[in-house]
Amino acid sequence: MARQLRLSLRRPTVHTRETFVRGATNAPALEALDAWPRWPGGTLVLVGPEGVGKTHLARAWAAAVNAVALDREAPDVAAAAGRQALMEDVDQGAPDEALFHLINQAQREGASLLLTARIAPAAWKTTLPDLRSRLNALLVAEIEPPDDEVLTGVLEVFFRERNIRPHDDVYPYLLRRMERSVPGAQEIVRRLDETEDGQMRPVSRVLAREVLDDGTENLDLFEG
Repeated sequence: MARQLRLSLRRPTVHTRETFVRGATNAPALEALDAWPRWPGGTLVLVGPEGVGKTHLARAWAAAVNAVALDREAPDVAAAAGRQALMEDVDQGAPDEALFHLINQAQREGASLLLTARIAPAAWKTTLPDLRSRLNALLVAEIEPPDDEVLTGVLEVFFRERNIRPHDDVYPYLLRRMERSVPGAQEIVRRLDETEDGQMRPVSRVLAREVLDDGTENLDLFEG
């Protein structure tokens, strides 16, 4: 019964600037986003490894400015004309011609383009010389892997979403032993919440140690 009550009260994750955990590792990206709509050339690229908050920030920006979200594999260039547009994971493959036109459109008044990727645009593969020159000139804001400050804040958010109040000493314990990424933080909170008898016990260092040492360390729990 206690498990059902906890799950029924779980709060959904909301992609807003207010729910984004700020820190030194993402401060340059926040500063760059706040410079909108004065991005040079009308385009900004958020770059960083998996799980550092690129999607969170990008979707929060898109919601705030009513941007159109584009399909990376088949972007609707016409739909982005004269307005704000977002396209994620561009380094995973996007049509050269479409990307070239989107970057050009973003230079016009009333338009802008936010892109996300794991690597800088100078390293994206393209066979189109004109696109290469534009990629090399794009404004880039890098988000670094989360430090202790950001990871603590992220853990607090994920615990709060599941209506869990862990003991204070759980945070430093987890920071020393967990996968140091946002997906890693989300996964360990899920495991603490969904452990067989976790709903009947406080989330303490004892429980955290049991979950971390339950023999699953070799499983690929953080793929993506």
